[in-house]
Amino acid sequence: MDIQTWTYIIVGLSFALYIGIAIWSKAGSTKDFYVAGGGVSPLANGMATAADWMSAASFISMAGLISFMGYDGSVYLMGWTGGYVLLALLLAPYLRKFGKFTVPDFIGDRYYSNTARTVAVVCAIFVSFTYVAGQMRGVGVVFSRFLEVDINTGVIIGMAIVFFYAVLGGMKGITYTQVAQFCVLIFAFMVPAFFISIQMTDTILPQLGFGAKTSDGMYLLDKLDGLHRELGFAEYTSGQKSKLDVFMITAALMIGTAGLPHVIVRFFTVPKVKDARLSAGYALALIAILYTTAPAISAFARTNLIETVSNKAYDSLPAWFGNWEKTGLIQFEDKNQDGLVQYVADAETNELTIDRDIMVLANPEIARLPNWVIALVAAGGLAAALSTAAGLLLVISTSVSHDLLKKQFMPFMSDKKELMFARLASLVAVCVAGYFGINPPGFVASVVALAFGLAAASFFPAIILGIFNKRMNKEGAIAGMVVGLLITIYYIARFRLHWIGDEATATEADWWFGISPEGFGTIGMLINFVVSVVISRFTPAPPEDVQAIVEDIRIPRGAGKAIEH
Repeated sequence: MDIQTWTYIIVGLSFALYIGIAIWSKAGSTKDFYVAGGGVSPLANGMATAADWMSAASFISMAGLISFMGYDGSVYLMGWTGGYVLLALLLAPYLRKFGKFTVPDFIGDRYYSNTARTVAVVCAIFVSFTYVAGQMRGVGVVFSRFLEVDINTGVIIGMAIVFFYAVLGGMKGITYTQVAQFCVLIFAFMVPAFFISIQMTDTILPQLGFGAKTSDGMYLLDKLDGLHRELGFAEYTSGQKSKLDVFMITAALMIGTAGLPHVIVRFFTVPKVKDARLSAGYALALIAILYTTAPAISAFARTNLIETVSNKAYDSLPAWFGNWEKTGLIQFEDKNQDGLVQYVADAETNELTIDRDIMVLANPEIARLPNWVIALVAAGGLAAALSTAAGLLLVISTSVSHDLLKKQFMPFMSDKKELMFARLASLVAVCVAGYFGINPPGFVASVVALAFGLAAASFFPAIILGIFNKRMNKEGAIAGMVVGLLITIYYIARFRLHWIGDEATATEADWWFGISPEGFGTIGMLINFVVSVVISRFTPAPPEDVQAIVEDIRIPRGAGKAIEH
């Protein structure tokens, strides 16, 4: 069977599974809709968290970025894995003990202020919409190639699927759907990795193949460095970014992880604090499978791509090139009319433009793997994008229905009415997310990196100070979140989106301290900390009962009791 037939079969079966789970686990109450009833097992929650966490950025785009950035792409690996450890150990158990299942709810109660809650809702919506734009873009990329529709149509199809199971099942439907999606995405990521590692290095484990010799006796990375030098690119294993920018991006990704609302809510879907810790451990182990494989996939894909297309006759290129060319994600312009593909670093003579987001998806085709493997990767990419998109849409709907309407404007509305508003908010959120998916501000992973920066600059200081600083008050938290978010939005709008100032001057040379927009969230976070602490020192201390709650969530139950003999 051809690729498209296999894709219809495998993607169709996976979608039928997701929709079936959504119908089976339909939410009947707001507790089901928000936290899956609080009764999910640690292993299932760990798998769902891993799927929620490993978005289109992880599955589709991260390896693509590393393929083109080489050593510099390691910031995504370090930041996202380190960030999860930070979240699991430093924040999740305390937030779970506090008992509030959304970040705005925690901030509203901890800082005894509806104003603080509203600011947190705005921050959650900004972060979630920025993040979900990357997921919808990923869905569009997959559909555009494998179902042979344009990217915009692909985004609309993805919107319809997510809306169905997110709105029908809420967190309960999303959780069990994400368990299935984790199985699909990890299988789809690893199967071609095993195949290509054996093909290129005679080593079954891609993590070992990454450092092994290829069939011509050269180490894979040495070979890739040599190919890069021949084409004028920087060596794959050498870094071009400044150490400061690498540090700032890594820190923004790590700290942003700890402030991501759709991951934090996962720790409320299990019965106990102990289960929250255990599910975090399971999730980290499952995430590591993909993240330790991604560098190998990147090197395999980059090597195969260069050897397949560079200086080859355009008319003799394999079928996969023409298939991707139809999507517009690969473009060839024969500048010197010699019929050969000149793929070089020099922009004046380079004839090939490649969208980084296609590298993982195209990799099995480039390596001439069986058609069912190629279709499996398409299903995996969709599973990764849709799982995270669903979690983010739930955050948006919860922020509107629970934190804004229920907590502030309509405190006496019924459970049934709150559920209705949550579903209406999901509908609006899906439509806005689709718009951003059709008009994204960059590659999937770079868009997602901006979301992490916004989370770092807005939520992290308010959460960490709320847990570990009894003196932190509402005035400091509100001012810090507002200032941190606004300055980060300004920087991104100017230097990434070019919405502010003269576009011609908004170049890398004009970055403040040489820090890229992806790393500026760290600066926003530091400014947030300073503003929060300074203002809290010049304004009244929190009420005694709030300080007592903060003391209680940091001390394990039974601590300090005498040991009975």
